[in-house]
Amino acid sequence: MKYDLVIFDCDGVLVDREPIANRIFAELINSLGYNFSYEECEGMFTGRSDNNCLKILEERTGKKPPKDLFSKFDELAFEAYERELQSVEGVKEIISLLKFNDFCMASNAPEKKIHKALKVTGLYPEFENKFFSCSMVARPKQFPDLFLYAAMKMNASPKKCVVIEDSPFGVNAAISAGMDVFGYCARTDQEILKKAGAETFNDMALLKEFLGISPVGTQHSKLKT
Repeated sequence: MKYDLVIFDCDGVLVDREPIANRIFAELINSLGYNFSYEECEGMFTGRSDNNCLKILEERTGKKPPKDLFSKFDELAFEAYERELQSVEGVKEIISLLKFNDFCMASNAPEKKIHKALKVTGLYPEFENKFFSCSMVARPKQFPDLFLYAAMKMNASPKKCVVIEDSPFGVNAAISAGMDVFGYCARTDQEILKKAGAETFNDMALLKEFLGISPVGTQHSKLKT
């Protein structure tokens, strides 16, 4: 492989959580008197931490969100994840071709949400003790803190790391951390990721070439495909 460490984002890269989350979030905030479409929620909140979402909501409306907004959201969303959440197509094959200590995950989501997503999709065995949340660092993505923390915990030099992201905030964070970044644009505007500085792809099968891996070699996977 070309890199010592592959750092995956979670939502939109490993699991297809964001369409479900954005739908539930739009329904919830509109029930509280806000007025945002699914598309607006997708554009404003995708890739953001919970705290940043609250700040954006207040800035856009002048209305302070209720303190228990994300408690209510989690309750509704977790029920939907149990019914609907799946891993991103092709990502399990990619993981199966990587050595166990050569990859991890770093996400702006809280640990509870990451844990739930990995459990429901069957990815947890691969990322146990190797997923990192923005709650572990001072600043979330778009700052480099989380990626630098993940590299440190995995004993990898940032210059030998590559990040797989689907949001411009994540791309900005990876570049600020001095890491290469590939932008997965199956659901994200390709030009936005390119403008942020990512080399883009829209099919997980292409990632094998980007990473310099192939089906021939060590396969460690604990996954059930």
